[in-house]
Amino acid sequence: MFDFLQYLPEAFTGARLMVLLLGTIGGLVLGATPGLSPTMAVALLVPFTFHMDPATGLVLLGSVFTSTVAGGAIAAILINIPGAPANIATTLDGHPMAKQGRAQEALYLCFTSSLVGGVFGMLVMVMFTPPLANVAMKFGPSEMFWSAVFGISVMAGLSAGSLAKGLFGGMFGLLISCIGDDPMYGETRYVIADALTGGVAVVPALIGLFAVPQIFALVETLDMKLTRYDYKPQKGMLMKVIREQLHRKKEMFLGSVIGTIVGIVPGAGGQIAGLIAYDQNKKIAKHPETLGTGDPRGVVVTESANNAMVGPSLIPLLTMGIPGCPTSAVLMGGLLIHGLFPGPDLFLKSANITYTFFGAMLLAQICMGIFGIILSRYSYLVMQVSNLIMIGAITILAVFGTYSVQNSFDDVLVMFGLGMIMWIGSHFGFSPAPVVLGIILGPIAEGNFIKGRMIAETDLGIFGYFFTGGINMFIIGLVAVSLGWSFYGEIKDYRAKAKRAAGQSGEATQEG
Repeated sequence: MFDFLQYLPEAFTGARLMVLLLGTIGGLVLGATPGLSPTMAVALLVPFTFHMDPATGLVLLGSVFTSTVAGGAIAAILINIPGAPANIATTLDGHPMAKQGRAQEALYLCFTSSLVGGVFGMLVMVMFTPPLANVAMKFGPSEMFWSAVFGISVMAGLSAGSLAKGLFGGMFGLLISCIGDDPMYGETRYVIADALTGGVAVVPALIGLFAVPQIFALVETLDMKLTRYDYKPQKGMLMKVIREQLHRKKEMFLGSVIGTIVGIVPGAGGQIAGLIAYDQNKKIAKHPETLGTGDPRGVVVTESANNAMVGPSLIPLLTMGIPGCPTSAVLMGGLLIHGLFPGPDLFLKSANITYTFFGAMLLAQICMGIFGIILSRYSYLVMQVSNLIMIGAITILAVFGTYSVQNSFDDVLVMFGLGMIMWIGSHFGFSPAPVVLGIILGPIAEGNFIKGRMIAETDLGIFGYFFTGGINMFIIGLVAVSLGWSFYGEIKDYRAKAKRAAGQSGEATQEG
């Protein structure tokens, strides 16, 4: 902590402060663009750091990483398309709030929660990097496999009012993740068309599952209205939201803690943090039936979680060279091109660069909150665009964002194909969130299971390897609790609906 305070002033030098401000504002804009994920944004900017000194280059990459995670909520709330994978869960309550004319409130909730969660995560990164790195080092293939299974168990809570539909959607996502070449043996699986040869990437799937159904939904409403939703900036809304946030400390704390824990685990990422936080909040919340219908608690817990993930995801990267999320993997490239190698020596030989980077990341979270709130006030312009123009804009952004991932038109075909399936499924009450979660977690679960099985066959056997050890048993317990609580919630909701139906039937009989 002393080293951090010693080098903190270096983050405020003229050039670095200017780069930080530009990176934060640019990251918010990039994050709000569907398809331009934090990983892609950071990757696009790595070449621009070649001629910068190492500290300034890392400040640019870190500020963009920080702000794109939060900026993705703008598109998630206003047009129901996550600007980044980390904002998938934000659509569940953020977009319903926009449809109710509460878009400004939702955006303010997003950025104030992101600020709290982000600062919390950064402070954890600064103060607890060495001990938390020791925890991350204990995660082998078996622990990573059970972590992915725990994420899969979250699927049950991601389809409001239907456990079966949530599980079915998640299993469909797992099936999609198996398309293409086997990661370990190279065997081709489920390739029924040439466009599927390379498998299904996360970004095309994300855009297809969220954007294409939204396009068709707008087409269906063309004859009914020409504008989106009524949204005009309201005076005093920011102070109102801040006062309300003081009563949502539980959601912000839960999201921040879950985001921190997920960030430390290598390979998870913000998309997992937001979904797990949303699911766990739904399990412990009073009146969970309102979540998914425009409940502010859903926005608060997810946005605090995905931003709290940012700082801790750098802990395994900086101490062991193991990226905590896809974006930090790209950030590792930024370190290497400047001759900085992750590990204990990074904090000894390059302490000035490392702690200047830490200070800039903390400052970037504060700037993100300030500029995000300012941008929220003018984002109402998006809501005033006619449905016809919105259809064209979303389609262009969807195609551009999908094609730019791998410069492949096959990805565009896959995107539209999944979107058509999801549009049909949405008419039967299926949600895209479990499907995306299955696509993300499938490779993690499969790859670590295969690695674990290879290790197990040389020593303990599969049962002994996967079902022993304190961390394994703890995560297995969490899986059991998650599924059990989901089933309990489903039964509770069913009984409540039956009771209400019986009451309405009794009232109708008395009136008759």
